[in-house]
Amino acid sequence: MPKTHQEYWLALKFVPRLAVHKKLALVETYGLIQLFQSPELIITCKLTASQRSAFTHPDWGKIEKIIGKSLSCQSEIICFDDQRYPKLLQAIYDPPLVLFIQGDSKLLNTNQIAIVGSRSATVSGRDSAGKFSYQLVEHNLVITSGMALGIDAAAHRGALQAKGKTIAVVATGLDKVYPSRHKLLSQEILQSGGLIVSEFVPGTLPKAGHFPKRNRIISGLSQGVLVVEAEVRSGSLITARCALEQGRDVFAIPGSINNSLAKGCHWLIKQGAALVDDVTDIVGELAVLNNQPSTKENNCQQDLFNDPLLASVEYEVTPIDIVVSRNTLPVEVVLTRLTMLELKGHVVAVPGGYIRLNRG
Repeated sequence: MPKTHQEYWLALKFVPRLAVHKKLALVETYGLIQLFQSPELIITCKLTASQRSAFTHPDWGKIEKIIGKSLSCQSEIICFDDQRYPKLLQAIYDPPLVLFIQGDSKLLNTNQIAIVGSRSATVSGRDSAGKFSYQLVEHNLVITSGMALGIDAAAHRGALQAKGKTIAVVATGLDKVYPSRHKLLSQEILQSGGLIVSEFVPGTLPKAGHFPKRNRIISGLSQGVLVVEAEVRSGSLITARCALEQGRDVFAIPGSINNSLAKGCHWLIKQGAALVDDVTDIVGELAVLNNQPSTKENNCQQDLFNDPLLASVEYEVTPIDIVVSRNTLPVEVVLTRLTMLELKGHVVAVPGGYIRLNRG
C-alpha cells in the first residue's frame, strides 16, 4: 500500500542523530519521497549506518501506530510543507518537522505574543501575567505559552477571560496533560477555539530535556516574548534566549530588588530586553506585524560559533564532566546549553558525552 506524505515526514523525523537543517537540506536537494525510495541515492550521502538504515528500512509499523494514536486523541498532524504550518516557525534554524495539534489550526499563522515566567510565581506576578494577557488580546494578539503552573497558566486564563484565543505549547504527547491539574484549563483552551501544540508523538511523557525544545517553539511561533517573573537560571530565560537567537523581540517586567523572581527579568533588561510596565510598550514595539522573522537571527546564529561552551566540546567524545570543568557554570546550566546546541546541530549526544559537529 502506498505511503502517505505524512508517513514520509514522520519517517524523516525518526532518522537518528541528524540535525534538522541537514534533513531539510536533503529534502530540498533530492525530494522527500525519493530519499526513502532510492537506496542508491542514500549510499552517496554522508550518513552513518543507522541513519542510512532509517532511510532504507523505516519502521512503518511504528509510524502507523503514531498516526492511529494521534487520531484517537483528536489531534491532527501538520508536516513542515503543509500550508497550515506556521510561517514564523518554519523560518527558525531548527523547526520541528512535524507538529501535532488539537484545536484551530488557523491560529498557527496569527500574530502571537508569548508570555512566560516562573512556575512558583508570586500573586503579583500572576496578576501581571493575566492583566497583560487580557490587554494584549484586546489589541488582537493571540497569547502563546507553555501551560505550566504559575505565569503560563495565568497568561492562558487572562486570554480566556478576555474572550480571546490562546495557544498552549506542551512538552508531552497530546494524549497527556502536564501538569495533570491543568486538564480543565486544556479543555477550556480548546472549547474557546484555542490550540494545543506539541512536536512529541502521542504517549510521550514529560522529561527534563523536552522543555527546552518546547520553549524554542513557543518563541518561534511568536512575534515577541514577554517574561513576567523568572529566576536567573530558569526555563523562562531559555525561552528568552531562543527568542533572541530567532530574532524576536524580548520584553521583561521589572520587579522589586528583594524578589528573587525579578532577578531574571532585571538581567534580561541589562542585556537589552525592553522594560515594560504598560501594554502599550509592547504594542508599540510590535506595530508592524507582518509575520516576517527579523534579520537579527543570522547574526545570533553566527554568535553561537563563539560560544565558549561550544568550544569546550571536542570533535571526539567529550564527557560531560570535562565540559563542566572547562566552564564556570553549574552542571544544570551546562546541560541545558548543551541541549540547545544539539537542537541547533552544533553538537550531538552520544554514549559517554557529546561530540562537536562540523556545520556544512
